[in-house]
Parts: sequence; structure tokens; C-alpha cells
Amino acid sequence: MRHFRRRVLVTGGAGFIGSHLCERLLQAGHHVICVDNFFTGVRENVAALLANPYFELLRHDVTFPLSVEVDEIYNLACPASPIHYQQDPVQTTKTSVLGAINMLGLAKRLKVRILQASTSEVYGDPQVHPQPEGYWGNVNPIGPRACYDEGKRCAETLFFDYHRQHGVPIRVARIFNTYGPRMHPNDGRVVSNFIMQALTGQPLTIFGDGSQTRSFCYVDDMVTALVALMESEDPAAVGPINIGNPGEFTMLDLATLVLRLTGSRSRLEARPLPQDDPRQRRPDITRIGQLAGWVPEVGLEEGLRRTIAHFRAQHEIGPMLQAAPRAA
Repeated sequence: MRHFRRRVLVTGGAGFIGSHLCERLLQAGHHVICVDNFFTGVRENVAALLANPYFELLRHDVTFPLSVEVDEIYNLACPASPIHYQQDPVQTTKTSVLGAINMLGLAKRLKVRILQASTSEVYGDPQVHPQPEGYWGNVNPIGPRACYDEGKRCAETLFFDYHRQHGVPIRVARIFNTYGPRMHPNDGRVVSNFIMQALTGQPLTIFGDGSQTRSFCYVDDMVTALVALMESEDPAAVGPINIGNPGEFTMLDLATLVLRLTGSRSRLEARPLPQDDPRQRRPDITRIGQLAGWVPEVGLEEGLRRTIAHFRAQHEIGPMLQAAPRAA
């Protein structure tokens, strides 16, 4: 374990996970340089950190080179929700690929460790369940999700090639669905969608028949795992390493729980399943457990309670709603 105060670069640091990571690193006594172009990240996510003399905020797009002096790099820059990454798919791919090249080039020059925030989307619509790191995936390379899926897969390729060819010390984390405070209320992800719809009395939109599954990891658990992976000196920590909560829930399960916790009487509304939407998603987290002794601690119900409380406070939504009767 390395205990000295490090200068840590976090790209995408004003985003959902990135802002929590910046906060955790500052709490650990490090100097944090947060880089974001504010396409999906928001300044309010890190506003409370600005008074800390060991926190710097820099507006920058990682598709362009960056020259800073740091001791390690977390590369989280990239829009991560379909509604955002499909808004400008070319830029999404450039962010994953050129961003990886630029950050890897910086890590190579500085001879520092770099962690890539990859994604469970590299597995596509998986034919193996749960998904172990050795599974190569089932991805449509020309579909509407490919800008993100294939961009992240190419970024992983670059990380491992820089590691093999140039000896860059890397960590590759495959992040599964993560939720919690500071999620963007309009990012199109199922947790934020359901919570905002329930709190405002709108119908909860269920795509397909609602039987598709996801696994949801609370953001505090996710950040703990990312830091543990970065800190690990085990040769296997290079990765790729799945990080997520292996608890598996259908979309109907999630909707029912959100309705109960919010007290909403919103109904459920069925919509067509989007193209290439995965039918099931659950991580095999054996490797991260072996490397860092990590297991998620926050269950879905408790995590949703915290997230709902945040959404209520941020958007000034009262605790009681009068909405249409809930569908059977």
C-alpha cells in the first residue's frame, strides 16, 4: 500500500462516479486534478470540493493531449448512458479511443500507473451468464450502441498494447451498472428513470416485458473497488477485472421496489425493447474478491433509499404524491 500524498488525475471527474472518486481520494489525503469537458459531468458535483487546497478543476476534452505532472491516472472520461453517448456517437468513439491514446501517452511519459474505467457493455448481449472476464462477448459492431461498446473494447486493446509494448502499468476495470446520488436525472438509465418517474407521478416505462435483468452496484462500493484495484500490487490486478454487485433483478423487480420506497402510485407503461438491449447482465466478481477482498456492502433497497432521498432533496420533490392508480 502506497501512503504518500499523490497527485492523482481523474478524467471525467465531474461526472457521477468520477466526483465520488475525487471525494474519496481527497479524503485519503491525495492531491486531485479533476478534468472534465462538462458534456455530461456537472460542476455542481464537485462544487463542495473547490475550497479544498488539494483539489484542482480543469475544463479539458481528453480527445486532445494534456500535459500535467501526476503520480497516477484514473481515466473515466466518456458519456456512459445510451441517451448521452448516442447523441454524438462519433464523439463518443473519439472520447474512448483518442482519450485512451492521450492518457496512455501521458502515463508512458510519466511512468505512472493508469486505470481504465471500462464497462460491462464489452460483453454486449451475453450468451454466457454470469459474465466472467474471460468471456469475449457478443457485441453488434455496427448497431446504435456500438459507439460506446466498441469504443470501450478498443480502449481495452490500447491499454493492453501499451502495457505489452511500452511497459505502461495498467489497471482495467469493467464497471457494471452503478447507481447512487449525483446520477443525472435525465440520463436515460433505468434507476434514475424509475426514481424520477415515480417521484413526479409519471408512468414507469418498462421496455419489453420487463424480464430482462441487471445487477446494480451502489456508487460507494464501486469507488472502494476502483481504489482497491489501483492500489493492488498483485500482477493479476492488470485486469480486466469485473466490478459490480452480483445481485440480479428484473426490471419489474426494480420498478416494484422503487414504487414501494417512494410511495408513488404511478402505473407501469410498456414500450418496445431498444435494439441490442442486453437480456441479462450479472458480473462474476471472483477476481476482485481474490485481489482485494472486495465484496459490495450496500444492498439494493438501502442504496435506493439513499438515492431517492438525494433526488428528492436535489429536485425539491415532496414525500407524498397523488398519481394515477398503479397498474396491476
